[in-house]
Amino acid sequence: MNHDVFPPERSPLADWNGRIGLPEFARIEDDAFEQGFEAGFAAHNAEIDAIAGNPETPSVENTLMALELAGKTLERVSAIFWCKAGAHTNETIQRLEREISPRMARHYSAIAMNEALFERVDRLYRERDALNLDPETARVLEKCWKAFVRGGARLDGAGKKRLAEINEALAGLGAKFGQNVLADESKWALFLGEDDLAGLPQALRSAMAEAAESRGEAGRFAVTLSRSIAEPFLTYSRRRDLRETVLKAFVSRGANGGETDNAEIVRETLRLRAEKARLLGYETFAAYKLDDTMAKTPERVMALLEPVWNKAREKAAADAKELQRLATAAGDNHAIAPWDWRFYAERLRSERFAFDEGALEPYLALDNVIAAAFDVAGRLFGLTFEEIEGVPAWHEDVRVFLVRNADGTERGVFLADYFNRPSKRSGAWMSRLQTAHKLGGGQRPIIYNVMNFAKPPKGRPALLSPDDARTLFHEFGHALHGLLSEATWPSVSGTAVSRDFVELPSQLYEHWFTVPEVLSKHARHVETGEPMPMELVNKMRAARNFNAGFATTEFTASALVDMAFHAAAEAPEDPLALEAAELERLGAPAAIPMRHRTPHFLHAFSGDGYSAGYYSYMWSEVLDADAFRAFEEAGDPFDAETAAKLLKHVYAAGDTADPEALYKAFRGRMPSPEAMMEKKGLA
Repeated sequence: MNHDVFPPERSPLADWNGRIGLPEFARIEDDAFEQGFEAGFAAHNAEIDAIAGNPETPSVENTLMALELAGKTLERVSAIFWCKAGAHTNETIQRLEREISPRMARHYSAIAMNEALFERVDRLYRERDALNLDPETARVLEKCWKAFVRGGARLDGAGKKRLAEINEALAGLGAKFGQNVLADESKWALFLGEDDLAGLPQALRSAMAEAAESRGEAGRFAVTLSRSIAEPFLTYSRRRDLRETVLKAFVSRGANGGETDNAEIVRETLRLRAEKARLLGYETFAAYKLDDTMAKTPERVMALLEPVWNKAREKAAADAKELQRLATAAGDNHAIAPWDWRFYAERLRSERFAFDEGALEPYLALDNVIAAAFDVAGRLFGLTFEEIEGVPAWHEDVRVFLVRNADGTERGVFLADYFNRPSKRSGAWMSRLQTAHKLGGGQRPIIYNVMNFAKPPKGRPALLSPDDARTLFHEFGHALHGLLSEATWPSVSGTAVSRDFVELPSQLYEHWFTVPEVLSKHARHVETGEPMPMELVNKMRAARNFNAGFATTEFTASALVDMAFHAAAEAPEDPLALEAAELERLGAPAAIPMRHRTPHFLHAFSGDGYSAGYYSYMWSEVLDADAFRAFEEAGDPFDAETAAKLLKHVYAAGDTADPEALYKAFRGRMPSPEAMMEKKGLA
């Protein structure tokens, strides 16, 4: 592309002139991002200087609103870039990511520490009671003021300089951490032949064949480190030696020595986070991160995690005895190891409930599960989704949907990228190309989901496991949180809420996946079109909490180690030694690894989004279990009155009010953990 012909301010990175308001992805080349970022930084700096240097008396319009609407070019370039960095990266993107991450941190540190700008915000905040602000604007002003303070606005010159250095270093470390994990995942594959596939269901064999072919090994079968392949392989493979190989590779991501080893990155990250917290007046990094959440303090987090841990460990210990019984009966006289648990758990499931999860997959074709998620959104919130063919996105697998309200008016755009590939980081997530808001001229949301489902051979439907289907519903719940926002101000729109509230809309949405009328309509056999037999539906629902001890133990171990790292006043010299010591102190079962070991714990170390915050999934689970009870109490999973309250106070509200107040407005009270413990089968 000739960048003289398309200068940055008129490039497809900044001017989105594609169909239905999307960027023209087909015109965007990777080498355009560098110039795009330069244009974005320059434009944003000019806007900030104009706001800070405005000779007029500070007002909501010339200061707060101007700040919220500034930086659109940088915002658009960033949205496309970070989408590609996560979902379809390459060497050019990764090089720029390592350069841009610290640069972005430096840019936003300079804004937070701009004295003239803070003086204007500070004056508005001090005079807020006389400004006659509506509740949402008052909240935005308070959050803006606090963001400046937490960004170092009140530090002296030396403190500001050091905080900016720390933020820049942390951004670079986070980028490198994520790239190292992706490198370990993408370069590892175990290639197998027909003789190595004993026990594997056909759908998994097909996915492994596709994975091998995409890696240049047509005619063979590949186990990759994508959860959508690795975990089913560990569940069904009769080859204990191969299960051991796969499990060890899976838990060793980021810990293999050499250039992609993350041990030193974790150590330096924890050291810098602890220093940052002290600089800002907090005893620990956990205290700093939790100050703006529902939990508020590390002590309240531990008050939730520790009882759940103890219950989960007891349940897992009881299950381990049953697994050992099955192993011994099968002639396997070894103790249950981490690579045995899923294999024997599936056999225990079959014994107790007379079915295996593989029997469900023919009824869970990807398109059917997507239709189910859309149908629920229609019945609850009146939305419809129209797939728009032929719209280019960041990869050919991405699907594009136009979203309409009940009255037919356009609400926004939803994009979905479902399949695993070597250029995509692991996991599943929701993000946005554009946030919904009503400020100024306003803008509609452009929201996307990214998954890592195993891609089927060409011409074959993708079949999902129940866990995959729940993941799709989960991430779509996040998407709805972004699509349905009615916030006026961008900074409190959609998912811009406290970390331990953001998982409520997503985890709550998972409940509708197993509603019988949803399953009867959409869980149809991929070949015959017949609905899932009620016998199978009932068995699936009866087995819903099966293996809860394992699932809760592996999650809670990660949450507790996360808190151990970040609730300490001093960073550990050897984080992996601390991880081991904390697991020993907790009495963690040797046969159940952490869900995310430290060297590949992307939530905590690839950026700080969930650092000292991995507990938030469980905090939100307390809310979601109680929230779905509102529909059960109404006697209808689609009760219109309950759905309207849920829409108003949760999905549409964003962070326009305190999350505790929002939940109480929906439910009338805050919940206790009992409903969550029952949901998990731990009560």
